[in-house]
Formats: sequence, structure tokens, C-alpha cells
Amino acid sequence: MRLRHHSGRVVHLSHGTTYLRPARDLHTLVNQLDTYASAVRGRLGVDTLGVSLWLPPILAAALAVEGRARTRLRNELLARGLEVVTLSGVSYAEGGGEAPDWSSPARLEYTLDLARILVDLLPDDAVRGAVTTVGLGRRTGWDTGKEKASARILGRLSAGLAEVAWQTGRAVRVGFQPEPGYVLDSAAATVAALAPYDKERLGVSLDLAGLACTWQEPADAIDTLTKAGLSIIRAQLTAAVEVGHPVAAAETLRAYVEAEHPHQVTNPAGAYLDDLADALRDFPPGPWRIRYPIALPDAPEPPLTATADVWRAALRHLMGADQPYTEYLDVPAPAGDGVDQVAAGLAYAKNELADLGLSPPAEACALPR
Repeated sequence: MRLRHHSGRVVHLSHGTTYLRPARDLHTLVNQLDTYASAVRGRLGVDTLGVSLWLPPILAAALAVEGRARTRLRNELLARGLEVVTLSGVSYAEGGGEAPDWSSPARLEYTLDLARILVDLLPDDAVRGAVTTVGLGRRTGWDTGKEKASARILGRLSAGLAEVAWQTGRAVRVGFQPEPGYVLDSAAATVAALAPYDKERLGVSLDLAGLACTWQEPADAIDTLTKAGLSIIRAQLTAAVEVGHPVAAAETLRAYVEAEHPHQVTNPAGAYLDDLADALRDFPPGPWRIRYPIALPDAPEPPLTATADVWRAALRHLMGADQPYTEYLDVPAPAGDGVDQVAAGLAYAKNELADLGLSPPAEACALPR
């Protein structure tokens, strides 16, 4: 959905598909569009619905070299009243061990494949889009060798994005997502790590559940990034789980442990554990925040709560200035949520944005060329 900020700029509100089972071929992807995206559009009663697609590497590599397949995907989107302005490259592939980080050429190739695909999927009146990616790599093991390799690869990323823009006349920016346990975690660490690179094409993608787990004040974190010249390319509207007294809530918390999907745990004193299962063995002092995504407008089972105050404060700051700090907002739905839940999350976000003065979709205008 397109909304209009009071400045006149368009803000795109999209449904994120990151938590869906990855589509390994175009046929499966089109079926997902039918099941989730077009059905959600019908529930919301809007002419056009934005979707932020997650294309795993195998499918992305195929689409990047097959112009007919990209044309078919674009036509399938148009036929369903769907538009794509962002692609997610944060997740890599289902299973298969540790995903490559930004010290690996595989991460570069994947991201440039997504950029080449995106320029062919953008709506006719869009001059740019965005791809999201990981916060460089995990802090554990990020040594001098990885840092030097990453510097070379990020230079190649900037050059590759420039080439895409030159060839197509459309720009793609890449947003790196800070999160606990990664090289990019706090706003200050993100500024320091990205300072040497091309700020026209490389910026930040904020997952507001991840931001909550850093325990930073949302407005302060956003100001730190933007005052350093970093663009906030996309924000993902989701909450984390919070618990004030973890020992007393241990039995409830155990229901949130997932063997295949670790959920980081942090506390205000700076404690960090890779997974909730580890935290439930070691019990660092509370309160805890757990990077378990809570979809809007849901809440976890008491005595747990969601970090709704964090994403609301961040959203107010992102949309409260003379110009919006970001033009892409993503509302993901955790795996297993059906059409009604996805539609409810998007409707809830749309109402929150209306309270902040953003106009309904029918009144939105295209981003000026």
C-alpha cells in the first residue's frame, strides 16, 4: 500500500514474506502469491498491495539470468494487484548450516542477483527500490581477515549497484540490518562500521524487534544513524518478547524455544546469549528481551509482554520529521499465520500510520523523478 507523508513523499507499506517457507522455483512462488498476498489484498479491500519478497539464493540466481522468468513474475504480480519495491536478502536458505556473511563473495553474488531482479519488478513509476541484508556478520569470529575481505566485497557491491543503475536507469540501495550478536548491533557500532562506504547506495535496514533487543532509545538510535549520513532504507514493524522476571516465567518461556531457530536474549546490563535455550540454562539477571518476532497487533502469553512501545516510538520518530526517515515499511507475519492474521497486522499498521498523519493509499502520489 502507498501512503502519503505530510511532506508529500510516498511511504510504501508492504507485507513481508521472510517467515514463509522459501519458494525454490517460480511456480511455488506464484502459488504463495495466491495464498498469502492476493488473498490479503482482498481482505483489506485495496486496489494494490505491496509485498516484500524473500527469494532464496537458488531461485534468485535463476531469475537473475532468465529475463523471461522475471517478466512472467512481474506479470503475475500485476495480475494480482501486487507491487514489489523491496526484496529481503537477510535470510539466506533454509537449513544448511551457517549462512555466508559479508566476508564471502557468495553474499555479494546473492545480493546483486536480488538487485538485478528488483529493477525488473519495480512499478512503472518507481525510480528506485531496496534490498535488505545481514549486519555484515556475526561478531564472534569477525577477525581482521574477515574485516579486510568485507571491505573489498563492499566496494564491489557499491560498484555492482552503480552498474545496475547505469544499465537500467533505476537505483537499488542495500540496507544492512543491525541485530544483537552481529558486527552491526548498536547504532554507534553501525556508524563506525559503515562510515567508509558509499552512503548513496549502502545504508541501514531497521528490524524494530532487533532494535528493542539492543536496549537503545529508539529516537536516539535513529538520530545517531541519520546524523552520520546513513539512510534508514527500510524499517520492519515487529516486536520482541520481554520478560521482567525470567526465573518465575521459565515454564512459559520454554514454549518459545525452537531447536531450528535460535532466538537471541539480551538484558539492559549488556548480557547476550545466542539462544533462549542457553538463557534458560544460565539465567542471566532480568529483565530479558528475546528476539522472537511478535506480529502486530499480537501479544505473547502473560507474564510475557511485547516490546510494542519500542516500535511505536521508532515509528513516531521515523515519520515525525519534515521528511520521512524511511520510505519503506514492512509488516512481516511469522510462519504459520494465515490470511486473516496477515491482513490484521497490515490494517493495524495502517491505522497507526494514519494516527501519525499519513494519508490513505488513494491519496498517495508517486515519488518524484
